[in-house]
Amino acid sequence: MMVIMLIFVSTGVYSIDLIQPDSRIVQPGQSLTITCQVSGYSVTSYGTCWVRQREGNPLEWINIIWSGGSTDKNDALKNKFSISRDTSAQTVTITGRNLQPEDTAVYYCARH
Repeated sequence: MMVIMLIFVSTGVYSIDLIQPDSRIVQPGQSLTITCQVSGYSVTSYGTCWVRQREGNPLEWINIIWSGGSTDKNDALKNKFSISRDTSAQTVTITGRNLQPEDTAVYYCARH
């Protein structure tokens, strides 16, 4: 059984753009890295988080990287997902490990 991870472009307000890649498909047990390209604000001025929405469920917060570089994580997902950023490239990246069918969702990056 495949894990289908749908990723869409998410556009913020006030000329803030958070651009993500299109959908990705991985096999159970594999890892996946998704990078969010940020424009309209600096990742060193605002926090950027990742959330996901599984079919039929509300949004679920995964993690955040704050303007100073510290991170916070959803305790239930802390061993599955990590977050990082590249301040010069203005990107925020999430990496999921050992993904399973229950990780099938739409994943969004968002400014905090």
